[in-house]
Amino acid sequence: MTQRTVILTGASDGIGAVAARILRARGDRVVLVGRSPEKTRSVAESIGADYLLADFARLDDVRKLAADLLERYPRIDVLANNAGGILGARTITEDGNEQTLQVNHLAPFLLTNLLIERLATCGATVVNTSSVANARFARFDVDDLNAEKGYSENRAYGNAKLANILFTTELHSRFFDRGISTAAFHPGIVATSFGTGSTSIMRVIYRSAFSAFLISPEQGADTLVWLATTVPGVDWVSGAYYDKRRIARANPQAYDPALAARLWDRSAELVGLPVVPR
Repeated sequence: MTQRTVILTGASDGIGAVAARILRARGDRVVLVGRSPEKTRSVAESIGADYLLADFARLDDVRKLAADLLERYPRIDVLANNAGGILGARTITEDGNEQTLQVNHLAPFLLTNLLIERLATCGATVVNTSSVANARFARFDVDDLNAEKGYSENRAYGNAKLANILFTTELHSRFFDRGISTAAFHPGIVATSFGTGSTSIMRVIYRSAFSAFLISPEQGADTLVWLATTVPGVDWVSGAYYDKRRIARANPQAYDPALAARLWDRSAELVGLPVVPR
């Protein structure tokens, strides 16, 4: 049996590092992608995996990452877009995008599209890490993706996590017939370094007595690993949003196909990709 190749972003810590360890133990060729050279190298060396570095706040890093992946890996069986997080005050990246949106949505959107032909050829699975914040905090306006009309950390994060789900459904609509299966999932409220750069209630939860009620990274990684190792169309439904291995209810806006299509086109414009009709 041909060894599978799994690309896993956000793999230097938390559920990404746990998922990388589990997938490597299964015999997969795992390629870790992280921002921190020290942390990413340490995790990769501990499990005998390859690694590449990229800061998703810089789209040039994403373009270089995609080029390196295409050069080095003739097969990509799973792309797990796991990098992201809740950030601090409104910041505009050097690419001109609101940072929370770029790191959580635009960067994985660009990476996936730059790899799309390889993914389609290999019949790959794309797993996007979302969050229940999509339902709790999002107030999504596709005409104000950079939050110029008002900003809060929670809303920016919720909007980005809703964008992950809309991207998932539109990716399914455009590429399922070409062999790509995709799903988004909520990992749970996990005891990790998540929220470190935030000043919102999220940081309070992750850095207080409430942290005793958080689930472990191993529990948080479970649905990611399940989606990455099981059979779409048999074990799970492509294009859906999952929580604890079950289809979950998302923000009502997540079920608007016109909104998903508009987000795709607007995202393409923001990252410099051609806008291609369905």
